[in-house]
Amino acid sequence: MSASLLLQYLIIALAVLLSVWVVAKKQFPGSVRRLRVSLALPLLREGKPAWMRAIGLRVSPVNQVGDSACGGCDNCGPKQ
Repeated sequence: MSASLLLQYLIIALAVLLSVWVVAKKQFPGSVRRLRVSLALPLLREGKPAWMRAIGLRVSPVNQVGDSACGGCDNCGPKQ
């Protein structure tokens, strides 16, 4: 197998993986969130090296509740 053919296969595999990730995020957001949590938790435990914790922070999903002070339905805004 020549190097150019191997490079072509790698680029196609990367494009397929990227498209699978996009479809999964759109069609199954809850499952993707649970997957990201299950991948991030072992990396964020105490005693892990700093580089593993940094990867865990990048993998972990963003907080959906209370991440803005808009006074929305979770009542995190100022009381009146």
